[in-house]
Amino acid sequence: MTSGDDRESSEARIVRAVLRLARRLRGPAFDGEVTGSGLALLASLHRTGPMSAAALARSEGLQPQSLSRLLARLEADMLIDRPIDPVDRRRQQIALTPAGTAALKRAMTRRRAWLRDAMSRQLNDADRRALLAATDVMLRLAGHAGEDGHE
Repeated sequence: MTSGDDRESSEARIVRAVLRLARRLRGPAFDGEVTGSGLALLASLHRTGPMSAAALARSEGLQPQSLSRLLARLEADMLIDRPIDPVDRRRQQIALTPAGTAALKRAMTRRRAWLRDAMSRQLNDADRRALLAATDVMLRLAGHAGEDGHE
């Protein structure tokens, strides 16, 4: 194998591991629990506070048209509010409601509990330290160093 093949193999393993772990963390939702993109939007609003739909779409890498359907669903579930921007009355500011904050916390608590239990069952102390050390590198690589962990 050439060094290029080794690098591709390492990259493929990292992608496979990250995607599989993400799939397990997303897992089946409990009744009424926010999943997928909705959870990501709630987490962004929790981290950054209210923002316009355009800013939210940019931060999540979504097209504004795709975002509008998701926002309508979150608003119908009373997880977000869309008050008029006091500075520019043509825009709305997307804001997390108390119910949205509670939904985000429930979903994150469930995911963290699953991860904590899986780590305690399947990993030894050295594995847990290695995994924790890898998180800083992965967040830096993803361009998200310093986030507060609500993602």
